Amino acid sequence: MPMYMDRHDLPGATAEDVAAAHVQDLGAQERYGVRYITYWFDPTSATAFCLAEAPSRDAAMNVHKESHGLIANEIIEVDARAIGDFLGRIHEPAPGEPWVATAFRTILFTDMEGSTSHTQRLGDAKAIELMRAHDSIVREALRTSGGSEIDHAGDGIMSAFASVVRAVECAIEIQRQVAIHNDTATEPFRVRIGLSAGEPVTASDRLFGAVIQLAARTCACADGGQIFVSSVIRDLCLGKDFTFADRGAVPLKGFDEPHNLYEVNWQVA
Repeated sequence: MPMYMDRHDLPGATAEDVAAAHVQDLGAQERYGVRYITYWFDPTSATAFCLAEAPSRDAAMNVHKESHGLIANEIIEVDARAIGDFLGRIHEPAPGEPWVATAFRTILFTDMEGSTSHTQRLGDAKAIELMRAHDSIVREALRTSGGSEIDHAGDGIMSAFASVVRAVECAIEIQRQVAIHNDTATEPFRVRIGLSAGEPVTASDRLFGAVIQLAARTCACADGGQIFVSSVIRDLCLGKDFTFADRGAVPLKGFDEPHNLYEVNWQVA
């Protein structure tokens, strides 16, 4: 059965209010062949995200209409594996249990600079060795920083973090370990990194679609050895032990307006 995630903007709602609405959903779901699995609620942003198995979008929405009338602002079809990759273990709260858990995630992209030229100059075998060195460094940093690998694109890795600070720390650790590797490597390489953050359901039909696109475009703006972040990352890290340099408003493919980007000074962070 398809799986859907929806978004509710709930100004003034409490964890108890959302827990009560979830109980009402559970009471009405069988009439529509739906199973509401869990939800995420962040009182700071006053947003809730519900996850359900349903025969259609309309069936999932009809449960909300009948049970409490809180109609979702957006609803998208999602993949169960992707939900687990991005958001971690699915917690099914006991009916009526007030449950507070944010679905906000930070997305980090790495990209090996000049990977095509590496292949042309060194050949496939040596280029693969460089990529394996990159993968090993990134995966070890993810392991120690609590990040989850989402996708391997050939030239880099996309990962997700529940913590913005841990994501930036991971990016810094990756660059430091690449620098250490290059000190003794016969064939050094450089990595560009980009980060952005946001919530899973927006006007996009893809899970974290806008966040992923912005993180990827931010990464593409960096040069090897640099870490670029979007303004939301920089704002959420104010007061932390990071140093940012303002790189100005940058036009990004796929976005109507330029985005302010910042570079993390990882050598002194």
